[in-house]
Formats: sequence, structure tokens, C-alpha cells
Amino acid sequence: MITCSLRYVIDPYRLAEFEAYAKMWIPLVEKFGGQHHGYFLPSEGANNIALALFSFPSLAAYETYRTQSQSDPACQAAFQYATDTRCIISYERSFMRPVFG
Repeated sequence: MITCSLRYVIDPYRLAEFEAYAKMWIPLVEKFGGQHHGYFLPSEGANNIALALFSFPSLAAYETYRTQSQSDPACQAAFQYATDTRCIISYERSFMRPVFG
């Protein structure tokens, strides 16, 4: 299993738009075989940092999702929404593997 961790720098004045964007992606990741663990929006502390976590069975499965998402109409609409609303300033993507007891 591989977990993708996304750290977003968002426009705090467009938090509602970013939340709408986040809600678009949760079912899309699941549509392509991933398990979404949620988005985490600012509450206390920094008002411009948001996180997302989702997992795929392998890095290869994640890469398949990335390739397929490039031509999926719903994914393209989500990408375009973020561009149109300018709710995301930047993001960093990291991959992690879980450790269980």
C-alpha cells in the first residue's frame, strides 16, 4: 500500500471554494480504486494550509489513476474548477507507506 500525502497552500479567502474542490476529488479517487482518507482544512493555527491523504494498493496503481484521471471528464472539471477559482496557491505531493502493529 502507498499513501499519497498532499500539502496545499490555499487562499484563505477561498476556503469554501477549496472545500468544494476537495469534495469533488474524494469520490474520484475512489472511482479509480483508491481509498480516500479525507481532506483536512484549517481550523486553528495557519489559515492557509490544507492536507489530503489517500491510498492505493501500490505505486503502479496510483500511476494508473494519474494516467486515467488526465482524460476523465469529471477529473478535468475538478482541475478546471481549481484553476477558475484560484483556491490553490501551491501543493506538495509525498508518498508514504503505513506501518501497522
